Amino acid sequence: MIRVEHIGIAVKDLAVSIPLFEKLLNTGCYKTEEVATEGVNTAFFRHGETKLELLEATTETSPIAAFLAKKGEGMHHIAFEVADIEAEMKRLAGEGFTLLNEQPKTGADNKLVCFLHPKGTNGVLIELCQERK
Repeated sequence: MIRVEHIGIAVKDLAVSIPLFEKLLNTGCYKTEEVATEGVNTAFFRHGETKLELLEATTETSPIAAFLAKKGEGMHHIAFEVADIEAEMKRLAGEGFTLLNEQPKTGADNKLVCFLHPKGTNGVLIELCQERK
């Protein structure tokens, strides 16, 4: 793992949360994007080397909708940048971690992603992400 790529925060409404985080971070949202396959709209912020991703459910069956119903708004995941996502997935599976998807899938911000089940990571959802080439 190279570095923390971003921290994901589940929110009920991007229209409310984007201005809140713009004030909080004193910087504008630099990108919004829909990831239809995950049923989510995203908004990205950068403050120095730190990136935040706000996640809003677009369907009642999306993972973010389920998270919000169970836990409410708040930190959803920590994403780590990796150089070779397939090799890292294989390594982590070999170490006994449970992968939530067998193959990398398309995520937001031009990334390939894979998630680790939080039951094996002290309750924290971990995302692996690699820049698409």
